[in-house]
Amino acid sequence: MISVVVRARRAGGPRAGGEDGGVGELWDVVVVGAGPAGAAAALAARRGGAVRVLLLDRYDFPRDKACGDGIAAHALDVLAELGVHGAVDGYAPLPALRLVGPAGGTVARALPRPAYTVPRRVFDARLVAAATAAGAELRRHTVRTVEVRDDRVVLDGELAARAVVGADGAGSVLRRALGHPVNPDRHLALAIRGYAPALPGPPEQVIVTSSPRWPAYAWSFPIGDGRANVGYGEVLRGEPLTRAHLLDRLAAVLPGTDPAAVTDLRAHHLPLSTHRPAPGRGRVVLAGDALSLINPFTGEGIFYALRSGALAGAAAAGAPDRAARRYADALRRRLGTHLRHSSVAAWLARRRRVVDAAVRAARRDERVYRTVVELGLGDGRLDARTLGMIGFGLVPRVVPPRH
Repeated sequence: MISVVVRARRAGGPRAGGEDGGVGELWDVVVVGAGPAGAAAALAARRGGAVRVLLLDRYDFPRDKACGDGIAAHALDVLAELGVHGAVDGYAPLPALRLVGPAGGTVARALPRPAYTVPRRVFDARLVAAATAAGAELRRHTVRTVEVRDDRVVLDGELAARAVVGADGAGSVLRRALGHPVNPDRHLALAIRGYAPALPGPPEQVIVTSSPRWPAYAWSFPIGDGRANVGYGEVLRGEPLTRAHLLDRLAAVLPGTDPAAVTDLRAHHLPLSTHRPAPGRGRVVLAGDALSLINPFTGEGIFYALRSGALAGAAAAGAPDRAARRYADALRRRLGTHLRHSSVAAWLARRRRVVDAAVRAARRDERVYRTVVELGLGDGRLDARTLGMIGFGLVPRVVPPRH
């Protein structure tokens, strides 16, 4: 396993002079949060001409992050556009995906392009290393206050930027500073993740949906070293969920996984893309989980984080005073149609029968399978063929009487 150690410099350092209203350092772009969205934003800002780019995070790298660790091919496409290669080096490709419907029906086919499972401790550190190699500066710093002025944004009274990208996750400080609360119930999920011995059989991603507590599902994504990232999550519906409940459901939905053998258990919230705030305001923009960019159908977020982070960084660097407007336009052009289609899919998937019909259709028709995969792991769209075959599967079959 390849691991990159990135030690963040503590906030402080030399303070620039000049008429700065008491703020010592002025940056072209400050990115808050150094996960995939933040690293992509820093890379894009540097490529977009920003000379001084500061990347802030609460932790030193490498650090763990609760996640399914799945890296779809679409995520690697964004990284290639940013000049980053080798992010999944040393990890075996996963050629197939097995999806189990709420009623137990199963479809298992080859993915259009292989996926990977790379622990976020490794993946994120590699992206941060790429950002710093491209010229961004990394500091360990927890942002607590945000002040938006006419010509800059001031963080904690000491760091100023012409534009700021908020990539600081589901509990985003920047999101709250823009006046947006966390997602409400039914648009927010809670999941628990751990590492366990990989399930027997050929390497494949496994997603098992659960009829009880719907919408809910468990997953097992093999890493390639004998372990798998496993977890269980469900959409919140106004009642508290305990760790014991999540573990019990994990064991029930994912047979073969012994909760006693699962290590490094961590729970995390998933703000679903069905309830997104405005992408930003003025000089401040949001990306990744801070913008509720979690696929409501699969819980996938890495591709969204990288794509939105890259768009946000480019907008912040290109026109700081109009960053939010430029970013909203770019996001709408690149992901708008997909996000509308995924919201429709999530609305349809509230009915278990629809998901079971989709699994059956995907088992019968490879094109339907590819559409479902693209919709859940990338930026795909629903099409008439897929909707038609799912609808056909919902029609009760009439068996003619015997004579």
